[in-house]
Amino acid sequence: MKPSNATALSRRAALQKTSALGMAAVTGSLWSTTARAQASTGLETRAAKLGFIALTDAAPLFVADEKGYFKKHGMTDVEVLKQSSWGTTRDNLVLGSGKGGIDGAHILTPMPYLISTGAVTANNVPVPMNILARLNLGGQCISVGDEYKDLKVGLDTREFGKALLAKRLKTGKPVNAAMTFPGGTHDMWLRYWMAAGNVDPNKDITTIVVPPAQMVANMKVGSMDTFCVCEPWNRQLINQKIGYTALTTSEIWMNHPEKAFAMRADWVQANPNAAKALLKAVMEAQMWCEDPANRAEVAEICSRRRWISAPVADVIDRVKGDFDYGTGRVEANSKFQMRFWKDHASYPFQSHDLWFLTENIRWGYLPPNLDTKALIAKVNREDLWRAAAKELGVAAQDIPTSTSRGVEKFFDGKVFDPANPKKYLDSLSIKYIKAA
Repeated sequence: MKPSNATALSRRAALQKTSALGMAAVTGSLWSTTARAQASTGLETRAAKLGFIALTDAAPLFVADEKGYFKKHGMTDVEVLKQSSWGTTRDNLVLGSGKGGIDGAHILTPMPYLISTGAVTANNVPVPMNILARLNLGGQCISVGDEYKDLKVGLDTREFGKALLAKRLKTGKPVNAAMTFPGGTHDMWLRYWMAAGNVDPNKDITTIVVPPAQMVANMKVGSMDTFCVCEPWNRQLINQKIGYTALTTSEIWMNHPEKAFAMRADWVQANPNAAKALLKAVMEAQMWCEDPANRAEVAEICSRRRWISAPVADVIDRVKGDFDYGTGRVEANSKFQMRFWKDHASYPFQSHDLWFLTENIRWGYLPPNLDTKALIAKVNREDLWRAAAKELGVAAQDIPTSTSRGVEKFFDGKVFDPANPKKYLDSLSIKYIKAA
């Protein structure tokens, strides 16, 4: 017979009482050790809840968890939690872990700014965020459905634009380009790519939001004509014979910044040492992910159920830098592959944040009179990155000497000088800047 709650509680109390003396020395020793470790490291907390989306550029968070880097730096109670969409990530960051949400995340680089300004939050309430590191450079792709296979769409969108117009006129229905979050990186790559070929993303095609893991299924049923997302979903599209890769996004802008590791600013302010410990764990994981000798294991880790939950065959090629575009174009060890550490991939250049803010102004997501310099100074914590790098003993050549990577050049000849973003905006023919 199952004992009653009262009986169970009584027995538990008796057991606890009789074992107290025997356990006192052990538990006392454990608590003493923990207390000493916490005191010596100065960690304000050992716990944090971090979100991620099922994409390969979240690999540094997966590896920091799987390989024990969080624990190595004293963060013994870190939860890395899958989010269903970038909208869910935003909502949980707004909540914070104290209200059932999360403290930080693998995130699209513009999102901490969009959240900090309240541009994408409920009732436009600002929730200050901090970017602690960039997670990767490049590694995204733009894919196109197989109905356009004869076009072999690439960087030039002019013929694709004509085909989209013909389809729209024939069917009387909109043609769709899917991205993952308004104002996010995938939205920016799609818009830049189309506009460079004189395809107006606000008039000639309808941009829709689809969570990354749902891209392939939606393309299969004809919900969109093209999409931009990270792996493994572009490769999976090819493996399922539904579409092909038009380009990798580093073909638009070589070694462009992509995801960030960001935390709520109030969490960083309350836990500066713990924030630095998390950052050091992520940076070490980035170094591990960058090593070509580890790339196959990175792919295997990413494929696991708790992380991306996809076949290794959909993950491994592009994690290793090998690209079969599905059109006959094949590149081994591509120069466009994702970078986690090489080429200053981890350092959050403030000039890159300025480009994303400028593009968000271009498309009307942010106002033109935004004080970008002041906002970047609040959100971008490259100072924490430098402090973490120093404590990790990062080589001098791997620590940038400036917060700017300098003038950036794009595939269509456009130039972004962070010292003069207005000149860049003025050079763009298709734009939807709000009235000041």
